[in-house]
Amino acid sequence: MFGAAVAYGLARDGVSTIMLDGADGSLRAARGNFGLVWVQSKGLGLQRYADWSRESAHLWEDFAADLRDSAGIDVNHQNGGGLNLLLSDEERENYRRNIDIMRQQAGADGYDCEIIERDEIQKMVPGLRVGEGVAGGSFGPHDGHVNPLKMLRALHRGFTQLSGRYFPCNEVNHISHDGGVFVAKSAGNRFTAPKIVLACGHGITKLAPMVGLNTPIRPQRGQVLVTERIEATVEMALGSIRQTDEGGFMFGNSEEETGFDDGTTLPVTRNIAARAVKAFPQLENVRLVRNWGCIRVLTPDKCAIYDESETMPGAYVATSHSGVTLGAVNARHISRWVSTGDTPPNFDQFSARRFDVPATA
Repeated sequence: MFGAAVAYGLARDGVSTIMLDGADGSLRAARGNFGLVWVQSKGLGLQRYADWSRESAHLWEDFAADLRDSAGIDVNHQNGGGLNLLLSDEERENYRRNIDIMRQQAGADGYDCEIIERDEIQKMVPGLRVGEGVAGGSFGPHDGHVNPLKMLRALHRGFTQLSGRYFPCNEVNHISHDGGVFVAKSAGNRFTAPKIVLACGHGITKLAPMVGLNTPIRPQRGQVLVTERIEATVEMALGSIRQTDEGGFMFGNSEEETGFDDGTTLPVTRNIAARAVKAFPQLENVRLVRNWGCIRVLTPDKCAIYDESETMPGAYVATSHSGVTLGAVNARHISRWVSTGDTPPNFDQFSARRFDVPATA
């Protein structure tokens, strides 16, 4: 989603742009995304990333309208705030502690997230009965959600409608730089351009060193369950139980250290389903229709990396796991950074150089 959003923004700004993509079987997070535009909990340890996420959420309304105009696709953006359900006293206490830390970190800028009680949650989701096992929830007013597959389709269609050139089945395996021109090679083709953006998920670890950049990321699996379609009952974004605009519920999310294995496992899916039923007991009778595993792209601090190569200026990396949330800022600010060199305030804090800190005894 990172690459498609940046490419879309460049094409919208009138920059001649080529987008290279892998085949349908390529490992990609964009097609397994949960669809949240999520701000609460983002940026613990890096306030600039918390601010960046909130700015993107605020830009999303205009971004959704822009996609609708250019691609003719409504991505069903909802921005009425988001709830993260807490299913034990321990979860509640841990989240309360994180909120306190985030407020201290934000300082005078403030941190808009609060713990709410079960009866307040019930008022926010009147279409479902909140289970007795819900110990509370965290509410973030800046959160929302979209249909992620419609978003991906809109980015691709909008890109080509804006004269962008899209080449699927061209996974890049080598990059060189000669005479101010970058050459990207796939198995059967060769592409040249004065600038190149690496926003290719886990492919970055192989390609970034070719342009003099270090981009440390790691894989993490998350599993998602989807139910049959039922009459809409919940419009609000929920952190692990989301009803789509098409009527089905999505249940998630797991955090598994399994390398690049994107399979599914019964113990994890059973736990995800049990938590959903504990939160909303009436979902017990809704049929599951499919599930999948997807590999997240995680940086060491779970915050975004944006870098330009010092040895090969004109080569950029852009990566993080929050491709939906950050879609609006990537299409607006990151595309402008690539095309003009203009950067938002304190943009250097997103450099991977933040990880180059000598170990202390």
